[in-house]
This record gives sequence, C-alpha cells and structure tokens, in this order.
Amino acid sequence: MRMRMPIPLGGAAVLAIALALAACGTRTGQSESQMTSFTAGETKAETANLFTLPADQIAHLQISPVARGSLARVLRFTGSVAYNAFTTTPVFSAAGGPVRDILVTPGDSVRAGQPLLNINSPDYSAARSAYLKARDAFQLADKSYKRAVDLFEHKAIAERDVQQAESGRSQAQADVDSSADVLHALGVTDPETMVKPVTTLLVPLLSPVKGEIVERLVGPGQLLQAGTTQCFTISDISTVWVLVNVYQSDLGSVHVGDAAAITTDAYPEVFHGRISYIAPALDPATRTLQERIVTENPGHKLKKDMYVTATVRAGAIGNALLVPDAAVLRDTENQPFVYVQTAPNQFARRLVVLGESSEGRTQITSGLKEGERVVGDGSLFLQFQNSLQH
Repeated sequence: MRMRMPIPLGGAAVLAIALALAACGTRTGQSESQMTSFTAGETKAETANLFTLPADQIAHLQISPVARGSLARVLRFTGSVAYNAFTTTPVFSAAGGPVRDILVTPGDSVRAGQPLLNINSPDYSAARSAYLKARDAFQLADKSYKRAVDLFEHKAIAERDVQQAESGRSQAQADVDSSADVLHALGVTDPETMVKPVTTLLVPLLSPVKGEIVERLVGPGQLLQAGTTQCFTISDISTVWVLVNVYQSDLGSVHVGDAAAITTDAYPEVFHGRISYIAPALDPATRTLQERIVTENPGHKLKKDMYVTATVRAGAIGNALLVPDAAVLRDTENQPFVYVQTAPNQFARRLVVLGESSEGRTQITSGLKEGERVVGDGSLFLQFQNSLQH
C-alpha cells in the first residue's frame, strides 16, 4: 500500500492562506455587527437614520412647523376628597340609655328636627318628673302671690309678705324654665305635652341640621352615654374639600382664591372649585404644603377619600417653542422624541427635552429649532415605517 506524503508549502502560499482567512473573519464580524440594533461604538443619535416615504403616504400625515408662542402654565396636583368640615356635624345623644330603634341609614337625606333614633332613656323620665314638679310648684307660688297681693290691698298683711311671695313665684318660674330646657335638649319640642300620662320612656334623637347621613356609629341595643357618645355624622355634601399637596417650588404660583379644575378616573366630567386655604407650614416628611380646595359636588358624585387630580392655572410661559402633543412619542427607554421632516419625502427621528404641556401643545426646551417641521397626527405610522426600514 502506498503512503501519501505531505506536500511541503512554500512561504508565499502560507501567507496567501492567512490573508484569505483574515478577510473572511472581517466580513463575518461586519455582518454580525449589522444584524444588531446597537453596537458598542454606536449611539442612539447615530442609529436614528433618515428614512423615506412615498408621496401617497405623506399625504396622510399632519406636518406642523415648530413655532414660538405663549403657553398657559398649568400645575397638576394629586389629592383626595374630604367632607367640608364647615358643613359637617357630629351628632351626640343628650340622653343616656340603650338604643331602641334606628330610623335612618347612611345615604339618607334628613331635615333639621327629624328623628334619627329612639332611646329607652331613664334620663327622660327624670327630666319629665322634674318638669312636672317645677310646674306644680310654680302654680302654687303664683296662687300664693296673687293672694298676698289681694290681702295687701286690704291692708291685711305687710308689704314684706307680698315681696316674699313674689320672690317665691320668681324662683318657681326659674325652676320651670330650667326643667323645660332639659326636655328641649332631650328632643321634646313642647314641654306641656309632658302633662299627659305617658306609657313609654322612649326619647327621640333629633337631627340638629339638614344634610346627608354619612356615618352611623351606633347599633341597636348599644348603651349611650349622655353627651359623650357620637351616634351619626351629618354633612351637606353639595360641596366637598379636595386636599392636595403642593411642592415647595410651586408655592409662588398658587394663591387663595385661584380657580381649580378637579378630575377623577371615576367620571368624565370636570368639577370646579377654588383654593380656600394654604397651610402655613410644610410637612417635614414630604416637604410639601397642604392646600384645601372647596369644590362644587353636583349629584354628590365626589366621595370621601376618592383620589382626584387638581389642575390650577399659574400664569403663562412666554416665547415657548411649541409642537402638537401628538408629535411627541417615546422609545423603549421612555425617552421622548419627534419625527422631523428633513426633505419633502425624508424624515428623521430626534430626541427632545419636554417642558410644560397644555391645551394640546407641548413645550420643547431642547432638541428642536424654530421653523423645523415635525409630524403631528400620523407619527405612530412613521414609527412603524421606521422600524421596517431599519
């Protein structure tokens, strides 16, 4: 069997093979580099290459010039809804004893003087007894005084006796008035009704104001302590408070009396109010200042503790560089950019820095020049076309 001997290569042949392999490796590396979106040496600005669109597609785009103008400065604050403390009343029971019946529930509208619940109260019995005793004592004192006056006119007694009788009648009248006040506090509007025999110790707890029951804090059978147990909370929720936190940098732009627009995810409409109070000191934990906005609440739609956004106009920004809101898009890193028209059918993506935004216009603080043309409506279509061409 013949053995195949290796053929020796010359120095020139070895050099040629080495150069060929190096060339192949270079082409392979370039191909792999072009297949990636970003290479180690590329920047985001370099990858935003120009791309073109046919004329029939450009006709569907809204292209607007970058122009300078005045932009309303709008401050937005997050906050929550609270009851208007000036129209909210806690209801306490003036009589002690167990609750017999509850006559209203949260959400009910009540009028002033309407019974809210009934209490089986021994205080009521004691007050009725004190009134009847004082009433009888006054009637006796009044008769004694009239008799003393008659006797004095007939010179049967001294003037001092008449004066003593008059003093006794005045003291008895004071006792009647005092016991009647106790009955009024317990919900008895006419103490004279106490003269009739009663078969129950029930005393009603009357609503002190007109409004809506927003809290019920007692239940049937619960023992109430006179003057200390809160039974209900009543509020007139035709207006509510919106409490927001204002950052220190915005303090010079908000003032008591400024109008505010209130929005919430729950409803499409806008609620209107005015700033009524700004706290005198910052919260040391959040470095914010609490602001109170009295807000109209038609239909009672705003509920306590609902999250809302308050918008306050704070002057205007003059000579601002403006583009339509629709022109601003964001990339995968949440960086804002716009599409700039560089030729009749040529566009480029450009990163920008945003300022304020209001009434469909956005301020550009960096990245654009006055007179450049940007794509407004249709910019999403351009983003899609750009992804296909690059």
